[in-house]
Amino acid sequence: MIDIDYHPKTPRDKSLGIGIIGAGEIVSEAHLPAYEMAGYNVVGIYNRSKERSQQVAQRFNIPTVYDSIDDLLADPKVDVVDIALPVEMQSDIVQKIAIAGKHFLCQKPLGTDLNDAKKIADLATSYNIKGAVNHQMRWAPSIQYVKQLVKRNLLGDLLDTNISVNVFTNWENWPWITEIPRLEVMYHSIHYLDALRYICGMPKHVYAESAKWPGQVAAGESRTMIHLRWNEDHWGGVRDNHNNISPDMEDWWATFRFEGSKGTAKGTNGALYNYPNGTNDTLSFFSEDIDKSTWITPSLQGTWFPDAFIGSMGELLSAIEEDREPENSVQDGVETIRLVEAVYTSMHEQRKIQLVGDQSCPNE
Repeated sequence: MIDIDYHPKTPRDKSLGIGIIGAGEIVSEAHLPAYEMAGYNVVGIYNRSKERSQQVAQRFNIPTVYDSIDDLLADPKVDVVDIALPVEMQSDIVQKIAIAGKHFLCQKPLGTDLNDAKKIADLATSYNIKGAVNHQMRWAPSIQYVKQLVKRNLLGDLLDTNISVNVFTNWENWPWITEIPRLEVMYHSIHYLDALRYICGMPKHVYAESAKWPGQVAAGESRTMIHLRWNEDHWGGVRDNHNNISPDMEDWWATFRFEGSKGTAKGTNGALYNYPNGTNDTLSFFSEDIDKSTWITPSLQGTWFPDAFIGSMGELLSAIEEDREPENSVQDGVETIRLVEAVYTSMHEQRKIQLVGDQSCPNE
């Protein structure tokens, strides 16, 4: 048996003040519950609706409700700004944050496109501040466990890695998202693409297709199949369907499988079972370095929502404390957007898109 620490890293000093811009559902049901569990220091919040800010502040004992973003940025108690607003607003807000000299955590997607994402990364570099992206699935218990297995080479060389999701998502719960032409990959499968890139690195090339469901309200794609290839031996991808029409959630699934030359890890993403309530993540693995004949099934604690949100902010706070770049830096986030853009280009042009290697070679 081995000891795998899959829990998110948190800073030794948790006194850095966090100011939050936005008070929507993701803040009240994920960010703040996670920060409360971790003991992070949330000093204030701003939302366009002051009434909503006050409700959230009262629920989580946040001492200050600001009248404007400028008021939040002028508060010396705010060291880090947590942005939880639509992506279209993100780069303009980051520019204000950078001028104010604060560190920041962006929501995903980092930008509306690759140029927008690069603009945010350049601001962090130019103003010598630390910026991170809330790619929190990296710290989901099962995904972090797999990361540690790979890091210790217990699975050997990865050969086949796949994430498969089949659920029902009522996009009408978020009316603004139904009007977006790029939907499923940009706002959901981006999590899986980032997690795969986190564990396996950037794939060499991608080929993807998408589809809608007959009669769907949303303007964008709701079904995707993404084929990724890292090298001659290693391939895999993402298959995601948000139109499961079965009569109950028992038929939903959200699974992953990482097969290597020395072992295999498989499991479930508990957050999507009985959503939004969720269940704990599950994981089983075997390794010839331990016992090739036996599956090991650790009892994982926590889920993607809200536990993994401890990790994305915790990594930023730790990076500030240790004066280094966070693993989920905005510079790293640009690479996830690069992968997302390649997926959409492949869908649109119906061809394989090269990401790593000789960029002068013509795409097939």
